[in-house]
Amino acid sequence: MGAVSENGSGRGSGLTEQHSSFWRRHRLILWVAGALGTLFAVLAVLVAVALHHAEPFVRARIVAGLQERFHARVELDSFHMSLVHGLRAEGKGLRIWAPQSALAEDATAAANAEPLIRLSEFRFHAPLHYQAGKPFYIRTVQLDGLDVRLPPRSRFAHSEAADAEAAKESSEKSPDVFSLSVGSVECTGAHLTLETDKPGKLPIQIAISQLKLSGFRMAGSNGQTDEGGPVMDYDAELTNPKPTGAIHTTGTLGPWRVHDPGQSSVAGNYVFTNADLGSFKELAGTMSSTGHYDGTLRDLTVDGKADVPDFQLRPFDNPQPLHTEFHAQVDGTNGDTWLQPVIATLGHSHFSAVGKIVRVAGPEKNGGPLVSKGHEIALAVDVDHGRIEDFLRLASHTNPAILTGDVKTKATLDILPGQEHVMKRIQLKGSFNLDNATFTSAKIQDKIRDLSLRGQGRPNELKTADTETVDSTMSGDFQMAHGVITLPVLKYSVPGAAIQLNGTYDVDGGAIDFTGSAALQAPISKVVGGWKGFLLKPADPFFKKDGAGTEVPIHISGTREAPQFGVDFGRMKKTSPETPGQK
Repeated sequence: MGAVSENGSGRGSGLTEQHSSFWRRHRLILWVAGALGTLFAVLAVLVAVALHHAEPFVRARIVAGLQERFHARVELDSFHMSLVHGLRAEGKGLRIWAPQSALAEDATAAANAEPLIRLSEFRFHAPLHYQAGKPFYIRTVQLDGLDVRLPPRSRFAHSEAADAEAAKESSEKSPDVFSLSVGSVECTGAHLTLETDKPGKLPIQIAISQLKLSGFRMAGSNGQTDEGGPVMDYDAELTNPKPTGAIHTTGTLGPWRVHDPGQSSVAGNYVFTNADLGSFKELAGTMSSTGHYDGTLRDLTVDGKADVPDFQLRPFDNPQPLHTEFHAQVDGTNGDTWLQPVIATLGHSHFSAVGKIVRVAGPEKNGGPLVSKGHEIALAVDVDHGRIEDFLRLASHTNPAILTGDVKTKATLDILPGQEHVMKRIQLKGSFNLDNATFTSAKIQDKIRDLSLRGQGRPNELKTADTETVDSTMSGDFQMAHGVITLPVLKYSVPGAAIQLNGTYDVDGGAIDFTGSAALQAPISKVVGGWKGFLLKPADPFFKKDGAGTEVPIHISGTREAPQFGVDFGRMKKTSPETPGQK
């Protein structure tokens, strides 16, 4: 046993000696490993120190690049970098002012107080790959909290020569040893304000939920013919406040006018979907619109179309399909729009309109700054091929409409801003012609049939005539204010009778109040017919007037649902018999 123990102990001691001998013979491995560990530690410290010292340099290059691009004062509060999975960088508190050389003398102080551009934060990631003489490429820069405020045109000196000189300097500038190239810029939560100096007007505010800028280039490249300056493509999602909905737009911005950004060119297409007209208290329906626009940030030309399959006026619940195609000029500083023209189809009615839709501002009740009071709409409307029932249905609780027929009209339409219902604020003035008019109420149409047959001296056919065969025509001048339509002259005719009325119609309540006269072709004896007509033969001269066989003073009262027709016997007492040959 003792030999075994000693033998085993000897083997263990031999292994230990061999292990120690290996490391004695290979001390270089230990030294290299230690050196590498120390080197990595030193490199980590050096990288951290290098990044710490590189941050001011890169920050300075970013600020200098923006200053050269905008020819303006630029400030950046902080900038940090790291080398985790490539180069990562972020900056906070970026501000860019208007170029001093671009400002009018009296606007310098005001412009200096407010930057043109404010940015809460930006960040980017790029691979660690750099070639001397070539820009350091950044695939995407991400922005948060972008706020752009463009002062009114009067704040700038409008030097086109300065823009051209700035573009020339940029194009002729020698490339830097270190420069940046950006593939795209993506922004969340941007806001654009286009200020105005027009009295009584508010600036336009545009909320941009998502924005992507790409394709950065100088004008004149890619076959462009515009004057020099930066050009970029954009893809944006806008939130429209009224009517509430989302707008998706793509297009091109630029050349960027350094010495007056509001004059920068813009062109693109838009898609406006699921716009809720219910955000206007007087309207209801869902609108979709598509179109193209071009011009400058301050002045745009827009061509597009819009569809509302369920357009309706409140409180009336009779939706109608509405389709429009329009050409418009838009003042980007305040949203005022000039329609030149709008071509529309409401139901089966075709009409056009030209005019303006402008925002109205005023002080609050207790004074203070200007606030929006709504929009003023002023249009000249031409209905060249319409159906009266399409328009009546919009402003009526009943369906079908009380009257059908072909209508033509020319009118001016003014809708003033205010808290009252739109029907109380509409002002209309014009004239109309209505052909093939038919009342949908059987009771009213029966009275029209009776009037026509008696006017023709055919009272004996009252029980056999077909109601639907009697069409009528109507024409006149009208005006509307405070929800009441006034018709100073309304001419209504059916075969055998011509009626002339004047009076009012309450659009909301439906109250009717008209007076006038009915001129019938037949003498009174034939109008009445039968034995009563025979007895009235001597009275024929008393009812003849101005070539009519019978003229009777009449009135129409009641409501649109239950009209009442009557003869004004009091006015008949003032008539005298017409002598033979008298008209």
